[in-house]
Amino acid sequence: MKSQAVPSAKNQQKNIAIVDIGSNSVRLVVYDGRTRAPVPLFNEKAVCGLGQGMHQTGRLNPEGVEEALQMVGRFVRLARAMDVGILDVLATAAVRDASDGAAFVKAIEERCDIGVTVLAGEEEARLAALGVLCSTPNADGAVADLGGGSLELVALDHGRFAGLSTTFPLGVLRLSDASMGQRAAAEMMIDKHFMSLPWWDRTHQRPLYAVGGAWRALARLCIAQTGHPLHVLDNFTLHADEAIDLADLISRQSFRSLDKVPGLSKKRQQHLPLAALLLGKVLHYAKPSRLVFSVYGMREGRFYQHLNPESRNWDPLLAACADMARTAGRFPEHGQEIVDWMAPLLPFETTHQKRMREAACLLGDVFWNEHPDYRAEQAFLRVFRLPFMGLGHKDRALLALAIHARYGGDEMLPQAADARSLLSEEEQKRASLIGMALRLGHGLSGGVPGLLPTTKLTIEGKQVVLSLPKDDPAFAPDLTDRRYDRLAKLAGYDSLEMKRR
Repeated sequence: MKSQAVPSAKNQQKNIAIVDIGSNSVRLVVYDGRTRAPVPLFNEKAVCGLGQGMHQTGRLNPEGVEEALQMVGRFVRLARAMDVGILDVLATAAVRDASDGAAFVKAIEERCDIGVTVLAGEEEARLAALGVLCSTPNADGAVADLGGGSLELVALDHGRFAGLSTTFPLGVLRLSDASMGQRAAAEMMIDKHFMSLPWWDRTHQRPLYAVGGAWRALARLCIAQTGHPLHVLDNFTLHADEAIDLADLISRQSFRSLDKVPGLSKKRQQHLPLAALLLGKVLHYAKPSRLVFSVYGMREGRFYQHLNPESRNWDPLLAACADMARTAGRFPEHGQEIVDWMAPLLPFETTHQKRMREAACLLGDVFWNEHPDYRAEQAFLRVFRLPFMGLGHKDRALLALAIHARYGGDEMLPQAADARSLLSEEEQKRASLIGMALRLGHGLSGGVPGLLPTTKLTIEGKQVVLSLPKDDPAFAPDLTDRRYDRLAKLAGYDSLEMKRR
């Protein structure tokens, strides 16, 4: 994975629009075509219920058909008005399996003058897994994508497809219709399908990535139930045993009890116990090490397919941070300079730790134009909550605390305490060290490129030594003070000394 994440002008392209015709909803998402991450510029959906009642009739819901035709027409018109470079119309399980699915597709194509791609189950599964890989390039284990009409399961092997995937007719709408809302009947149907899968052992003691709107609603409920300090759904992670207990608890909840959950839509609410039952069964058979909720799925997988090979190799987190530095920072080139400059303070870091430090350095000057009285707080809150790809909650906390320290933030900030609760003492110490090194580096150079590389940090005995060029007027004042002794102590040394050489 390349750490140099800034795309060149030749790789920039027009925006990418995807109309997703699902069993429950129809959605248009328009993504920024200039970025490595699928940044949604426009996102609208309509719940049409195309797959409602299909188990009994074998046909699409007539009311849903007319509403879906109208919404697809609206979405195609909007996308064309936006002058997008790519417009994909994709249909999934309900259209694929319905006896009148072909007629529905033909009606769309004639009304909208556009082709519709009906995804086979295997391709739908692959796109869901690509969506996870778009966010987490080294994802390992399995991806489970729950929709209204089907459940897809795909095995991954450290960022690659393992050649194992399957589609089950177990979407929440289809299963609800088939079981008549009876838990025991639903369990029997799930077990019948799951027992026939020969490669469950391939998922044991590896992460399970949960994709799909119904499971995102479950993640929101789990966050509320556990008092988790960060209300960001992506990469919300639970140990497998904890996930099993929560799934079982939610699967047995009444609609009245679910009514009290903030932010949970009524339409999601009615299928939540069944979604929890399905998740519990997947966890039972897959026996994963942990459950990871992903907000990236089939649509983001399609976006990822449209990226050129060079763009796919960029690290999604570093690409996003570099984009922010380029658009909001004063001197984006300074970020990489400070990565190299502070490296002597952290000589034994892992590849992942270096990646997080590089992200912090790229963000080190992004918030310069915030009001000085609130700069540290605003910077912390934005980093803690921004929709970065490929960033777990612990990593998000470390990055936010590092940027908070870079701006000299108040350690008593309540949200900062929330972030620290996600980290060990050693991880908190590392965040403070990175932040104070950023503060020193920016203070020395003013963030101006070319100056910091003329200085050097070295370790001499029990001291951190900052060497400055002897006759350079940029460093004429004494730009350090004793507060930077804390920086040295965080790195494991007694003090920081400045020397002119």
